[in-house]
This record gives sequence, structure tokens and C-alpha cells, in this order.
Amino acid sequence: MISTAISPQSVHDLALFPAAQAMIHLNHAGVAPICGPAANAIHHYAQQATTQPYTNTGWYRKINDLRALAAKLINARNPHEIAVIPNTSTGLATIARGLPWRSGDNIVITNVEYPANRYPWQDLQRLGVTLTEVPQQPDGRIDVEDVCDAITDRTRLVAISHVQYASGFRIDLKPISNTTHKVGGYLCVDAIQSVGVLPVDIQAMGIDFLAADGHKWMLAPEGAGILYVHQDLCQLLHPPIVGWLNMVNADDYGNYDFNFHPDSRRFEPGSYNIPGLLGLHAALELLVGIGTDTLWQRVEHHTNRLAQALPDLGYRLFTPRRHAEERSGIIVIEPRVGQDPAAVVRQLADQNIHIALRSGRLRLSPHAYNTDDQIDQALEALKNA
Repeated sequence: MISTAISPQSVHDLALFPAAQAMIHLNHAGVAPICGPAANAIHHYAQQATTQPYTNTGWYRKINDLRALAAKLINARNPHEIAVIPNTSTGLATIARGLPWRSGDNIVITNVEYPANRYPWQDLQRLGVTLTEVPQQPDGRIDVEDVCDAITDRTRLVAISHVQYASGFRIDLKPISNTTHKVGGYLCVDAIQSVGVLPVDIQAMGIDFLAADGHKWMLAPEGAGILYVHQDLCQLLHPPIVGWLNMVNADDYGNYDFNFHPDSRRFEPGSYNIPGLLGLHAALELLVGIGTDTLWQRVEHHTNRLAQALPDLGYRLFTPRRHAEERSGIIVIEPRVGQDPAAVVRQLADQNIHIALRSGRLRLSPHAYNTDDQIDQALEALKNA
């Protein structure tokens, strides 16, 4: 259960966020440092795993609690819409391999998706499935109307990122889901750049499938994530990997009862990454306790400061920010004329300030626990780079 000690004010508790004292980490859109509770959970796992029998640990109960926390975080209908997965790629590939495709089916994507949200769909071309790419606009935006216009009566699925990794653009998913559902298709969302920092409501947005790993904004270890599948669609998908744990009577080892779980647990084929999932559980408990609205308010405060100050330092913003609904935790800037962006990343790293290089541009992605002083230091370092 969620600790009563966790509240919106906890975002200022440095004991919960050790990274705030160790470095200035502004690359949460990459691989984030894990939060204090996640580290403690993994340490406790190590103690249990070396001193107790497996059956006495209660790890599987924690994984069931994790489903409930994840369901609350994204407003799923119930915990059984959540499967635990090793990464976003596995979640998206589960949908790609699980749906019953027909030759001539169409998938709508953009031309700037992270490869994890590209290759599983491109692989389906061998089955006669076609891809329609919606281009990113020169200003970094993806026009919602362009996406909706690309949807036809042959479109079986729209696969799109809620927030684009290389621009920071957040798209309005509701019009896309409405248009997709009108033609009988589904909306599949790569939400690794939004879950944990932005309000995500899968019911209000009309999302059918969602995947997100915990190692970015959820402040959890790599190799532990969540897959959401709408409760009415679980049994439509055939599990792409079949193992003992997919089955209803998984613990009855000698009874070969070949019946998949009717809910999202059907997509979990075998033994779990226990330490990673325990870390994810602790991280989600922290984030849910603080509240997404509080987290996003803090992150938006930091990104607004960066967006206002960086142009005065000679950097041009690439991230679209005309409307509040388009903004995310990511700020992407063009390097100054004659500036080597890779050298800038290295120079800041030498000062223990960590940002990223993407597509020749500089990317900054602060989290709620970052401080105003850290933002000031990053701006000063970019000024002198």
C-alpha cells in the first residue's frame, strides 16, 4: 500500500531522490537515476534473496500491488489491464505480434518515432500490412489533422508516441483515437516519455494499448515496465511468447491445462525480473503518493524557465511550445552557430551536469526533484559552452 509518509511535499525530500545531491541530472528522457525507494527495495531484495527461501519473500504480492499502482497512475479500469514487461519494445511487439493481421491492413505511424515504435510495425510488412508515415512538420510538431487524414477504412492501428523523444512534442491523442475507432481500428501508444511525469488518462484519451518502461520518468530500474491492454481486447491478442506463466493454472505444474489468462497476465510468459519490478513498485508508490499533478507542475516550472532563458543565450528552441497542451518534460535546442553539440554534452558532463544529444540537437529533461539552483547552474554552463 501507499505510505502515508508520501505526500506532494515529498518532492523536496532529498532522501527520496539521492540523485539531487550527487549530480545535476537533466536527462530523464534518457536513462534516469533511480529514486531512493527503488534503491531500497532492490537492496532489501538482495538481503532476502541471500537469507530467505523464495516462498517466504512475498515478492509476487508486491507485483500484484504494482499492477494496482500502475492502473491508478494511468487511470486503467482495473489492475488486470496491466501486464508487467521487461521494456517498451516488448510491450509494443506484444501488440504487433498478437493482433490477427490481414493482408492489406494498414498502420499509421509518424516518420520520427523511436525505433522501438517503428520496427515491430515495419516487420508486419512481410504479412502484407502497409505503413503510412505522417511527417513531422519543420517546427517539430506533428499535426493531429495530418494523422487523422492518414486514417482510412483499411487502418487497423495507429502507433504513435505520446511525447516524441527527439522534439519533446506532446500530441493530443483524443482526436486520433476518435478517428481510429470510427473505422474500427485501435490506438497503440508508446508512453515512455510521459508516464510518470505527465497526467495520462487512458480512458479519457481513448487508448487501447500502452507500453512504457520504468527507467525514464518513473525513476525505476531498466528492464521493468508496464503494458496496458483494454480489458475488452485482451482475448483478441494471442500471446507472442507462450510459457508456463501465461496459463490460468500456472502453479499446477503437472496439469497441462492449456488455457491463457483472460486478462493482461496472458502476456507474461515466464519468471519475472523480481528486483527490477520491486524497484518499479517502490518508484510507482512514490510517484502516486506525490501525485502526477504535483510532479508535472514542478517539471513545467523548470521547462518554462529553460525555454525562456535559453534563447537569450543564443540557443534556438526546437521543441514546440505554442500551446500548453503540446509541452512535455523535454526541451530540445539547436546548438549555437559553430558549436559542436557533442562537445557541449561532454563539457557539461565534466561539470557533473548531464544532458543528451539527439539528432544533432541538445536535449534537456528535468524532473520534479531538480531544484531551481540546478537549473541556474545548467544555464550558466550552457552560456559558457
